[in-house]
Amino acid sequence: MSRPVRILPVPIDLERLTAPNPGPMTLEGTNTYVVGRDPAVLIDPGPGDEGHIEAVREAAERRGGIGAVLLTHGHGDHSEGVGALGVEPTAVVDGETVAGLQAIATPGHAEDHFCFLIGKACFTGDLILGTGSTIIGPRDMGGSLLNYMRSLERLQKLDLEILYPGHGPEVHDPRAKIAEYIEHRMMRERRLVAALDRGERSRAALLAEVWDDVPEQLRGAAAIAMQAHLEKLEDEGRLPGDLRD
Repeated sequence: MSRPVRILPVPIDLERLTAPNPGPMTLEGTNTYVVGRDPAVLIDPGPGDEGHIEAVREAAERRGGIGAVLLTHGHGDHSEGVGALGVEPTAVVDGETVAGLQAIATPGHAEDHFCFLIGKACFTGDLILGTGSTIIGPRDMGGSLLNYMRSLERLQKLDLEILYPGHGPEVHDPRAKIAEYIEHRMMRERRLVAALDRGERSRAALLAEVWDDVPEQLRGAAAIAMQAHLEKLEDEGRLPGDLRD
């Protein structure tokens, strides 16, 4: 059972440790946040990298130990380090407050995705990254672009001053970042719908036209994103009849 934790208002008393798992999807690596003290709360222990987990443990010990572990979602680059820490994550439900952090259900990137809110600060996991765009997969990968857009719109209604993402640097203009994320997806959707309305049905041609600005090494990720867009159109009853299952 976690003990009560003292957490300061924004600017928050925290440390950010970035795991050594850089890549096109993880940017510089996964961010682990050690929040508050006496004891601290860990948000996303990160991958099961021994050196990273030891650094996280030491940071928590300097702050009075680990009072609770919270996961934004269960993807391995955020959660694999849990076992090595020996502290079970706290299961949360939408609206629940754990150690001063309010859980906000934000499915889309993953079915089990949560953001954590304290004051005007929000820990966003993979809902919003510090730079670039996050990948939303189709249903068979646990993703839903329709739910993702709803989650962005939910955060858009909050009065936020800073975002602490799962990858990349802090975001100091949340309103602009969220608007940018929404417009990015809508831009893809408009281009995809225009191509479909024109009669294009080739997946390869749709990908080449709508995601023409994506570098070659990310074309596979773009194909995943396109499937999520097609499923969103299907969920909304807007997918052409000859493409429906």
